[in-house]
Amino acid sequence: MTDTDNLSRRRFLQATGGAASAVALAGCTGDEGDGGNETEETEAGETETEETETETEESEVGDNYLRRMNSTMTTLDPIEATDTASGEVIQQLFDGLMNYPNGEVEPETQIADDYEVSDDYTTYTFTLKEGVTYHNGDEVTADDFVYSWERLAASENSSRAYFILDSIGVVHETDGDGNYEPESIAVEATDDYTLEMELDGPFHATLPMLAYTSFAAIPEGILGDIDGYDGEMEHSEFATESPVGAGPFEFDTWESDTECIVTAYDDYHGDAASIDGVHWNISSDGNAKYTYSVVNQNADLFSEFQTSQYDPDKVSVEETDDLGRETGTYGPTDSDATLNYEAVSTINSFYVGFNTDSVEKPARQAAAYAMNQQQVVEEIFKNRGTPAFHLTPPNAYPGGAPEYDAHAEENYPYGYNETQLDKARQVMEEAGYSDSERYEFTMTVYESSDTWEDVAVLLRDQLTSAYIDMEVESAPFSTLLERGRSGNLEAYSLGWVMDWPAPDNFLQLLNPPQTDTSKDAPISYVNWADTDAASSAEEAWATVQDNLAPTDEDEQARAEAYVQMEEANWEDVAMLPTYHQLDERFSYDWVDVPKFGGGGYSRQMYNNVELGERDN
Repeated sequence: MTDTDNLSRRRFLQATGGAASAVALAGCTGDEGDGGNETEETEAGETETEETETETEESEVGDNYLRRMNSTMTTLDPIEATDTASGEVIQQLFDGLMNYPNGEVEPETQIADDYEVSDDYTTYTFTLKEGVTYHNGDEVTADDFVYSWERLAASENSSRAYFILDSIGVVHETDGDGNYEPESIAVEATDDYTLEMELDGPFHATLPMLAYTSFAAIPEGILGDIDGYDGEMEHSEFATESPVGAGPFEFDTWESDTECIVTAYDDYHGDAASIDGVHWNISSDGNAKYTYSVVNQNADLFSEFQTSQYDPDKVSVEETDDLGRETGTYGPTDSDATLNYEAVSTINSFYVGFNTDSVEKPARQAAAYAMNQQQVVEEIFKNRGTPAFHLTPPNAYPGGAPEYDAHAEENYPYGYNETQLDKARQVMEEAGYSDSERYEFTMTVYESSDTWEDVAVLLRDQLTSAYIDMEVESAPFSTLLERGRSGNLEAYSLGWVMDWPAPDNFLQLLNPPQTDTSKDAPISYVNWADTDAASSAEEAWATVQDNLAPTDEDEQARAEAYVQMEEANWEDVAMLPTYHQLDERFSYDWVDVPKFGGGGYSRQMYNNVELGERDN
């Protein structure tokens, strides 16, 4: 977004950034999980393939290695990765100034020892810990962060430049086309252990954003993909064979689609790992994951539990803590084991999007009347989540889940957890449709998501009685996104997982100018414009952008604007909220691992995991 678009100074997320690969819900986190910041998270086994055991040859690792499953990875460069599979490994290898401890959403200092914020919230000064070393033995200094963040902003390998340039809004210069001018970013090392950053305006989520591994430190000059550096190695070597970070584990092996191994770093500045390392078996086949983890008990800790094999009646929740994290047991499994079970509602949202240029408002409203979100969650997602009525997740909604529920129950116009086919027919009849004059549109889902296909089929069958013939088609994830960006989808299923834990991270998808597929990099594909509701949403977004400071006054102004955007979307149904995913994780008795929080288990580090003697 540019100033000429009459939008705020922050150009919100490029399409690659947050577009959740949401296809299947059960989580942008793995099985059934899909969605996520444009990470192509795979569903836990939503691909229906012949059940086979993985026959790939794995490296021998010791008994004190944590054994995990992972999906196909793409890179180990923190600024390049957008997929959850790569991100889980990167989380073990690299440290930054801040961190989400165990995936909780309140950031804590990591390499930063302390920080100060100016009275106007635009200058952040970080004091680094002294004596923190990389895996190559070099000490981490403030100059490394300047270099690492310049790479984030300027490297052709960066997928997250908008994080620093637009989301946080670090002061920088642009050329006549609005592109970043290299070496202009306002990040300075005032001495070896002091880093100063200047923003072009306050941003309430600055510290949470800095907890992303995209902002991790790497040794200055190790790569030559930005101006002023020749580089000690090629990018391909760093990203696949020799990544160098300052995390609790150092790189050992990565064989694409086979395995990845990291080993404990003895000189880690934080809590040294209790385990010798982590071994991931890599597969994107849900049945293979299930066989490996559940049938053969080869994974100590796993989240890949495909819906077709999942039985909600085997879950026994014994405790729920003050963060809403459930713990208990699951079982017996096909191998007659009882697993330790933990679950938490992570900050995510899954929805049906409508290209408002292609699907008329009455048809969109009819779809909203037809959808019973509770039915979808119970019958299709086996209660692995909660019904969605807002795009903002409950744990990010102003006032939290109680306010979310109260506002939806009192105000949702299309039936709170009920199907209203009589009203669906009525709205279509008022638009001139009948059995002799039927309406048609197509909904596209991610091809390996059986759950979202089931949602689409259910909606299709319901809409038949409302004079709508909805075709269901599937497409590869990359194809779906490309078609969406080109405006060539009528209706589609996607989702979003937090980049930062606040409503604006989600509601930017409903900022009308950023939904325009005729422009470069739309953040969503609904082409929402030229209605009173769209004008209301755009006005509310401007209010958000004018009140970005972390003050009570600005927070209240944002909260009111967030609700205005949600209600504007209800009016036009540009997006039909469907589901908020419950992230689950399963483990055997010999594993002792801290609970994970609302940021998701992929943001958890494993240096505090302990292993006992395995039963198998």
